[in-house]
Parts: sequence; C-alpha cells; structure tokens
Amino acid sequence: MFIRAYLRASTKEQDAKRAKSELIAFANDHGHKIAAFYVENESGATLARPQLMQLIDDAHEGDVILVEQIDRLARLNQADWDTLKRLLSEKKLSVVSKELPTSYMALQPEISTEFMSSVLQAINSMMLDMLAAIARKDYEDRRNRQMQGIARAKSEGKYAGRKKDVEKRKIISSLLKSGHSYSDIQKIAKCSRQLIAEIAKEIR
Repeated sequence: MFIRAYLRASTKEQDAKRAKSELIAFANDHGHKIAAFYVENESGATLARPQLMQLIDDAHEGDVILVEQIDRLARLNQADWDTLKRLLSEKKLSVVSKELPTSYMALQPEISTEFMSSVLQAINSMMLDMLAAIARKDYEDRRNRQMQGIARAKSEGKYAGRKKDVEKRKIISSLLKSGHSYSDIQKIAKCSRQLIAEIAKEIR
C-alpha cells in the first residue's frame, strides 16, 4: 500500500503546500510514510485537475489518497463526484482525510473480521458522500454571496470589476515577444494559460 498525498488550493496566490507538514505528521502517527505528493492550484469545483488525474493514473490498486479535508479533494456537483468515485473505485483507491476518523481504517488493513471491515467501509462511504455534499454547498453559498455583493455594488455604482495586474501583463507580454512557450510563461509569471492567450491576442 502506497500513501499518495493530494494538496490543493483554489488560486495561484494561495499556498497549496500549507498542509504538507501536517499530513506528514499524521501519516507518521499512524505508522506510515507518504510515498508521493501531488500539489496543484486549481478549483475543487472541476474535475479538470492535472495533478489529481496524474495521482489516479500513477496509483496502484489499493493505494491510499491522503487529504487534509474532503473539500481539498472535491467541491464537485453530483455528476462529477460520481465520476470521481468511479475512477477511484476502478483502482480500489481509498480516501483518508484528517477530518474523517472512519477513513483511518484504510491505514489499518488488518481489521479483525470481514464483517467489521464491510460495516466500516459502508459508514465511511456514507460520510464521504455527506462531506462532499457539504463542501459543494459551501462552494455554491460563497459563490452566491459574491454574486449578490457584486449585484449590490453595481446597483450602487460602486463596482469597478477586478483590476488588471499591469506589471504581470507587461512581463507576460515581454516573454511572449521573446518566444517563450505558454508552459514556460506559466511557471515564470505564475499565471493562467487563459491570461497568456488573452495578452497574446492583444499584441498580435
């Protein structure tokens, strides 16, 4: 059994590695070491996450995915959550979360009886579904509050939209003109491909 830790933050400005030391300590406390880390800055509301898909592709049958909280793994709608569960099930991958004690059983494969193991698995599956639903609701509630705030600001004539990062745009423009690839620019400027494409269109 390999333990593969997945760390995620929603934006480039957030530190996706924030919980790394906590996960290492958690694994050590349960007599295990983490074999690999997968870190990315992507929204948990989408399945289009390269590092998560790489983790699933790299994993062997029976491996464990260790996360700080279920919302690090998913803030998905029901259809995408079902798809992710299917991908995990196909490789018999277990999810262990610090916030979900019933998931710790995956770190103790010597559970005494098949019956007890089946009961714990059923309970854990139900808890995972519940926490994933809560994470999705939290995501949707925050989005709704943001939209309400923007609508209110617009009605009061106070909404100016998100300000452009002029300096970053200058750097990206310069890198494009000097022939750097999109992948290189992403690493150097820590920006999205969408922003690079937008600036590339402007300077044509």
